[in-house]
Amino acid sequence: MRAFHSRCRIIVVLLSLAVSPAAAHASGHGPVFGAATPTLGKGGWAFDQAWMGQRLDGPADTGAILRSMISFGITEKVQISGSVPVPLGGNGGMSSGRMSAMMSGNRDVEALLGWRFQTRPVGEGARVESTVYVGALVPTDERRGPVRTSPAGYVSVASGYASRSHYFWAGASHQRNAERSADRLGAVTSYSLVYGFRPAAWRRDYPKPDLRFFVEAVGDRTDRSQHAGMDMANTGGHVALAGPTLLLLYKAYGVEGGMLFPVYQRTNGAQPKERFRFGLNFTYFFWPGKGQGH
Repeated sequence: MRAFHSRCRIIVVLLSLAVSPAAAHASGHGPVFGAATPTLGKGGWAFDQAWMGQRLDGPADTGAILRSMISFGITEKVQISGSVPVPLGGNGGMSSGRMSAMMSGNRDVEALLGWRFQTRPVGEGARVESTVYVGALVPTDERRGPVRTSPAGYVSVASGYASRSHYFWAGASHQRNAERSADRLGAVTSYSLVYGFRPAAWRRDYPKPDLRFFVEAVGDRTDRSQHAGMDMANTGGHVALAGPTLLLLYKAYGVEGGMLFPVYQRTNGAQPKERFRFGLNFTYFFWPGKGQGH
């Protein structure tokens, strides 16, 4: 009961970040699934409502989750984010660890700190930049299958090129849970590659509509979970997926979505395989005065 109350307090703290009297102003944004380098500018806020999940083979069917996320730009290059889950269905398949770079696909309350530690201009309107994120995840469920849940640490890095027309990002992350009573969920190492294109007719600045298309490729390599100190045979594996996504920004609003399909999949034991992964995200930006995110 004490652990439950602690998790509830964390949720309340994260949701309280949503209160801001700032005026709206659109900001930059990254892709749906893959890691990217954009952060909010100083004083900028963003609220994201995401719907994400997987379609699996067999009786496991579809696992879906809603996540609400608040982000705040502490400085031009430092950002904090917090998200909370609203589970919509069960998921009997291999844990993906990360449904997106900024939000877990599991039933975890999550807090992230991002630092865009490199920004280097490489021509008119273009730049090379790199961003690192560190964070913590606290589960809202006591067990996943027979495995007792526990807090996890998360670290990721993304680097790439962004201009007014083309975007290239590569990223990698690692998530590891603590051990609890000889139980531990499998650690997840993820990687992603993203290419984005902004058509000439849509290369417009705020408040004009801004449309971007992406091709995203992501992969998750998951270790076997442990129960009672023993590896579980039907857990863990490796999946790589790719597919199209798009992002539309207009004034203070953003909407993005897409689907990924497996190009490689190897599961340990008798686990349902993933047919596709989907994500849909709505964003509202708050901006105290003039400025623009990156």
